[in-house]
Amino acid sequence: MHGTSRPPADPARALSAMDHLIAAHLIGQQELARRLGLSVTDLTCFAFVLEAGDHLLTAGDLAARVHVTTGAVTGILNRLERAGYVTRRPDPADRRRVRVAAVPEAVNRVQAVYAGHYARLNELFADYTPDELATLTDWFTRATALAHDYLEKLNRNDSAEPC
Repeated sequence: MHGTSRPPADPARALSAMDHLIAAHLIGQQELARRLGLSVTDLTCFAFVLEAGDHLLTAGDLAARVHVTTGAVTGILNRLERAGYVTRRPDPADRRRVRVAAVPEAVNRVQAVYAGHYARLNELFADYTPDELATLTDWFTRATALAHDYLEKLNRNDSAEPC
């Protein structure tokens, strides 16, 4: 259905639609995490481990991505390791650091839980032209960067700096 006509929109309508997407996503993530026996934060960390693939992340890498302390990530990794989602491997370049690897069976479990949702999203993306997908991808990427900047400001907790 490339070239499908779109309803009129303005920034207010787009923000409202985004808020509804985020709310639905948060509720969905909570349910998926529950089905996997994880918290949303633990599932988010596992998603970053999956995204990294063969370029194994350190605890510090995960802390930066999730905007938590390395101490908090240690607790998250302990839970993920106990639940059979990750293993820790020594960093070949620095034996004081560890790298985090996904357990293949856990990858399969997570992919099975997300498969239907991702299939429906891919069907939805098929309704958009390549140029529209490029615009969506650009917007998602830039909005994510803005969200990370906002989180950093919140974490600095500097009353002189407006959020």
